[in-house]
Amino acid sequence: MVPRRCLLALPALLPALRARAQEEVWPARPVRIVIPFGAGGPIDTIGRMLAEQLRERLGQPFIIDNRPGAGGSIGIRTVVQAPPDGATFLLTSSSLASVPALYPSQGLDPRQVVTPISLVADVPTAMVVRAEGPFRSVQDVIAAARARPGVLTYGSGGVGSSNHLSGALFASAAGVELSHVSYRGAAPAMTALYAGEIDMVFASTVETLPHVNAGRVRLLGVATERRVASLPETPAINEIVPGYVALNWYAIAAPRGLPQAIVARMAETLGGLRDLPEIRTRFAAAGTVPLLTGPRELEALLDQDVPKWQRVVAEAGIRVE
Repeated sequence: MVPRRCLLALPALLPALRARAQEEVWPARPVRIVIPFGAGGPIDTIGRMLAEQLRERLGQPFIIDNRPGAGGSIGIRTVVQAPPDGATFLLTSSSLASVPALYPSQGLDPRQVVTPISLVADVPTAMVVRAEGPFRSVQDVIAAARARPGVLTYGSGGVGSSNHLSGALFASAAGVELSHVSYRGAAPAMTALYAGEIDMVFASTVETLPHVNAGRVRLLGVATERRVASLPETPAINEIVPGYVALNWYAIAAPRGLPQAIVARMAETLGGLRDLPEIRTRFAAAGTVPLLTGPRELEALLDQDVPKWQRVVAEAGIRVE
């Protein structure tokens, strides 16, 4: 029989026991979430939201560390070189899958150097043209590009950016020749579009829909396998150009070799956020759809996307190093 004094002491011991159990799974120190892009953008907004939720649920400080530059490779390298002890995570975009193609000498193939944790969000890529321009459909663009090879232009946020790669993939899938124009960021590319300097832009709905809603640009299609629920009248370009899917996503990963107990705890905690009304509302405000899936889905997507972007970069002759 357990002595009565032990039973009375048990409630006071529970916090210490929980802390001890938590420490066995996780290091008892602040956790860093590296974002390989500057502060203030949509992915940074999502990261700070997740850090707040993780801090509440796991009882440890989660700190955002922005490490922009070199197409995301600087931040990715920071995480890859960190100890796999649960103190460092990476929150990044689908650029994680294109880094091996763009920076082949850096040894940053995510299939080999990171531990997948979870897909975080889906951010559809949109094809937009100038509102006053002649193009009213994807078919119009393809017809014009075939009639005038290499004359139509598309802008991007820089050589090797997701905007650039999405346009190169479209040209390859549609069998047309387009000319790429590089700008210092997606925002200047959008400005150039509605100023009439270029013919089209492939960019996320976060970057394009404000201009669509303001009447400056026209939305022709989304680079998803199926139509986006929030844009039911907008065709998936895959309906017109079979096979054209340029997924734009956010994901969390960690250094290779992270203990499975930490992987499971992190993925489970993130998954528990997916259906919270607050999370869905705040993700929607950032122009994203919450996924929070777990490791297997991210691993499968990397297996699909890494070779795809390697092929696109090789075929288009894109060079950034």
